[in-house]
Amino acid sequence: MASEIVSDWFNEAFTNLAPELQELHRNGGVLSGEVKVIIGSGIAGLLGKRLVKKLNIPKPGINNLRVIISHDKHYLHWDRQFNEATTMKSRFKPIGTIDDGYWLEKTGPLEMKLTVDVKKQGWHWRCLRIKYYGLPIPVWLFPNMQAYKYIDNGGYRFYVGFSAPLLGLLFSYGGILKVGNSR
Repeated sequence: MASEIVSDWFNEAFTNLAPELQELHRNGGVLSGEVKVIIGSGIAGLLGKRLVKKLNIPKPGINNLRVIISHDKHYLHWDRQFNEATTMKSRFKPIGTIDDGYWLEKTGPLEMKLTVDVKKQGWHWRCLRIKYYGLPIPVWLFPNMQAYKYIDNGGYRFYVGFSAPLLGLLFSYGGILKVGNSR
């Protein structure tokens, strides 16, 4: 079922996204393929391992990922299933529009206030605030987040990574997914 929840938030900027991204976020769909999970080293790696476990992201290495994108009246839903076993569900609530608003993403104990930059027809998240179990993370501990999605030779390339000031990479995962229901 088609939804305008995403296109309404983007306003005119929605047409600046690749047509495939527009289609996926208007009508929903299924993406699948292999992704690489990486955990940082040292103290950052220890923190990354704990966060990955809380978010139901699998162990480091190559993993299969299936993502179901859907909508309801109030939310954009991303249900990720790794290796046909662990599931990580995210719910995104749009607030306002791209000009003056943001998205609230809730994934397990993590809540992020996000905005979006459209670059080269891709969708680049920019994190404005993070809460963990409802508690704000102090600015000086605020992890850096890099997250994007764009179309690459017909595939859906994405990356999500978190790093901590002075510590480095906590964890990341990314890859190229294809549209369809393949396993």
